[in-house]
Amino acid sequence: MFSTTLRPEDSPIAGPADAPGANPPGGTEAATPGRAEQAPAAAQRTYMVRTLGCQMNVHDSEHMAGMLEQAGYTRAEAADEAAHHADVVVINTCAVRENAATRLYGNLGQLASIKARRPGMQIAVGGCLAQKDRSGIVEKAPWVDVVFGTHNLDALPVLLERARHNEAAQVEIAESLQVFPSTLPTKRESVYAGWVSISVGCNNTCTFCIVPHLRGKERDRRPGQVLAEVQALVDQGAIEVTLLGQNVNSYGVEFGDRGAFAKLLRACGEIEGLERVRFTSPHPAAFTDDVIAAMAETPNVMPQLHMPLQAGSDRVLRAMRRSYRSEKFLGILDRVRVAMPDASITTDLIVGFPGETEEDFAETLRVVEASRFSSAFTFQYSQRPGTPAATLPDQLPKEVVQERYERLQALQDRVSAEESARQVGRTVEVLVTEGSGRKDGATHRLTGRAADNRLVHLAVPDEVVALMAGRSDADVTADDPRLADDLDPRLPRPGDMVSVEVTRSAPYHLVADSVLAGGTYAVRRTRSGDAWVAREKTRLGGGDDHGHSHGASATGGPVSLGLPSLRRP
Repeated sequence: MFSTTLRPEDSPIAGPADAPGANPPGGTEAATPGRAEQAPAAAQRTYMVRTLGCQMNVHDSEHMAGMLEQAGYTRAEAADEAAHHADVVVINTCAVRENAATRLYGNLGQLASIKARRPGMQIAVGGCLAQKDRSGIVEKAPWVDVVFGTHNLDALPVLLERARHNEAAQVEIAESLQVFPSTLPTKRESVYAGWVSISVGCNNTCTFCIVPHLRGKERDRRPGQVLAEVQALVDQGAIEVTLLGQNVNSYGVEFGDRGAFAKLLRACGEIEGLERVRFTSPHPAAFTDDVIAAMAETPNVMPQLHMPLQAGSDRVLRAMRRSYRSEKFLGILDRVRVAMPDASITTDLIVGFPGETEEDFAETLRVVEASRFSSAFTFQYSQRPGTPAATLPDQLPKEVVQERYERLQALQDRVSAEESARQVGRTVEVLVTEGSGRKDGATHRLTGRAADNRLVHLAVPDEVVALMAGRSDADVTADDPRLADDLDPRLPRPGDMVSVEVTRSAPYHLVADSVLAGGTYAVRRTRSGDAWVAREKTRLGGGDDHGHSHGASATGGPVSLGLPSLRRP
């Protein structure tokens, strides 16, 4: 365990006068009578968690929220979260990309002036960058109160209390996993879909990746523990689960069963009430045909696969220590599509790896064209200190990487548009999510995900538009028609399913306006929709909360992350 206590003379946590944007010593705003906010009593302290990074981080943030609620904190209201007006602000960081530190310190700079006006406010930094930079965070941002790592999430409430009592910043970084995260209290971000970790850490040695260094060697949960958590989520109303691991295909190696992941998928198919199962991410080197068979033969495992390619050049893959080659990757995709012709396949791609030639890049373009990805997360290579690739010769000039990145993105945009166009005319069942698309307010559409995880914006009948006029998920009130006992059968709630026909496509979303022409539109009520109603009624002061937490209270404001899904590129 790496543990540091920084005293007030070293770390002025109570008044960050030297913080960017803060008041100078003896300055005006914080010292002006009537301007400083009063610190609330401990029992009334509010929190917010801001997440930067991957699905693992999102799920870790749910654990952080669960622990804080178990310790007596309450989640800040949506408007206060937007303004960072909470008594405890936790930033869960990512260290994968080069701009990770820039994003973190940009956030901390904004928080410094808020803290100067808010006595008693605390700032905590966790996650991968905290694991990597340790006490350097407090040295650069001395108004931070707590720094904790990926291996000791459970320490957060204790460190916050210790920082308050000692009036000194607390830095505690464990070198190995202290408590398996899934045993911690969990404040779920969604009532209808949830993340379930099947493993943590990674045994691969990709030369560009810092994750194994920060999250450690792979540790697998036993299948019974995973299935018990899935069952608990279903019992609470969820109908979709996403299984999480840095490399799900290697699941089971730790306890001696190389076929464990396929067996786990099939076991999920036996859970009554679980309608959609997804997983992320598999590694092509470990992807086996028994997993393809389990996906195709288990009705609730969705026809969707996110599998990182990273590069199409075998020479670059070798330099990356990715233990597969492009033809093996394409062969896996061929077998997946034979078993599941309508499968949607997405990927990760890195442009500009050290030594990448124009011929190497042309190979990436070739493989991307052949793969027919529905979308891809494309990244410009980032030098990460501590990774083998950071010291490789032939680091490429920024302008070369940028030009290749733009060419790759243009190709993927075209392929995505072509693959989306193939969906027009299909009838899809859409799981309606909380939140909305950027234009949904103007177009009067709802947003959700099809079985293959494609984003769908769907029109609703005019009568539903009238019922929901001026309303949004961000401001659910007691008279919301979705909470009514005599619910209009045409009005879907978050968590309900709607069958519609795709009428139009764009590269990264589909439009289903079939109801406007008298076509397909059918709402199917679900237990998840019921759970959403129960949660909102509890939040508004009435009704029974069925709960959607693991060892923590489920009360609190509406949540916004919604369905676990891949971000649109």
